[in-house]
Amino acid sequence: MADAGYDVAVIGAGAAGMMCAGVAAQRGRRVVLIDHAARLAEKIRISGGGRCNFTNRSVGPENFISANPQFARSALATYAPAEFVALVNRYRIAWHEKHRGQLFCDDSSEQIIEMLREECERGGVHWRMPCSVAAVAREADGFRLDTTAGPLQATRVVIATGGLAIPQLGATDFGLKIARQFGLKVVDPRPALVPLTFDTEAWAPYAALAGVAIEAGVSAGQGKTRQQFVEDVLFTHRGLSGPGILQISSYWQPGEAIELDLASGADIGESLVRAKAGSRQQLSSVLSSLWPRRLTDQWLGSSGSLRLADAPDRVLRDLGARIHAWRLVPSGTAGFRKAEVMRGGVDTRELEQRSLESRKAPGLHFIGEVVDVTGWLGGYNFQWAWSSAVACARSL
Repeated sequence: MADAGYDVAVIGAGAAGMMCAGVAAQRGRRVVLIDHAARLAEKIRISGGGRCNFTNRSVGPENFISANPQFARSALATYAPAEFVALVNRYRIAWHEKHRGQLFCDDSSEQIIEMLREECERGGVHWRMPCSVAAVAREADGFRLDTTAGPLQATRVVIATGGLAIPQLGATDFGLKIARQFGLKVVDPRPALVPLTFDTEAWAPYAALAGVAIEAGVSAGQGKTRQQFVEDVLFTHRGLSGPGILQISSYWQPGEAIELDLASGADIGESLVRAKAGSRQQLSSVLSSLWPRRLTDQWLGSSGSLRLADAPDRVLRDLGARIHAWRLVPSGTAGFRKAEVMRGGVDTRELEQRSLESRKAPGLHFIGEVVDVTGWLGGYNFQWAWSSAVACARSL
């Protein structure tokens, strides 16, 4: 016999799922929140180095990747960053702003988890955790869910199970399977906000630079699709990581080159030419004032011992050109195990923009990362979780 009927069953107790369940329950809906994990909201817990970069001061559709970039506009307008900040303030959670509008907890991401848990408790949300859902089936008056805790019935179902990123924390393709089961199209999933890797032999000269970080301009794409970020880039044994690389990885297409400007905002070639007069310094010493010494030595090789005054202008300008436009073709990414989020997901053309309800299966909603809306690094994906959850909850 199925559990007593619920108005809403939310599957997935992460950022989007808890937010949606709490808002819907506080609006008077009878809500059950289901998650297969034994520990609540692991992805929130590890986010932002354990301090949860919970939103960004400035969030708009331009900060997201989607087959329909404007889809996110409605939800973001429904629930803006300032509203989540107000919620954080009500719970007296201290926070601070880092560069580019990124907001972090002063103390711990556990505070955000406890805040969301309390919001659910205030609405009287029913918890089923750990509890796995084996099947979701349409019934005349809603949906039947077969779970490891027994069957239950709900008028509406919200899929908030996230994407494929970080499977070691329990990420699965459950949400994508449910979408396909009910006939919804899915944009092919791929790792996003992820380190880029290179062929072992080709990368060998740079592997020794592992641990070196430098601010750089990183770009990918051509023409109107070209995207550039100026962020830190980190050399690793297998390739490149750091915020700049994570950002561009969401735009990079297999087989294409990325381009790095290792001295963004400067004209190295002309600066070296101007500095020649009367200089007794070696070229390596001059560049070491801008770069970490290990990077300087690897980049210049034997020419590092050349005195700047003895270097032809042509050589210096050529050096500058290579520094400002270092083109590399990654062999791939570090995969979903190292990705922060999934790009792709449930096609937004299958969903109502305001409620995130399936057009083909009324009563079935998809929110958060499982939807084909992927944010930049810097709090944007959490804001999409909050905004899509609230937009959905207010429609239930």
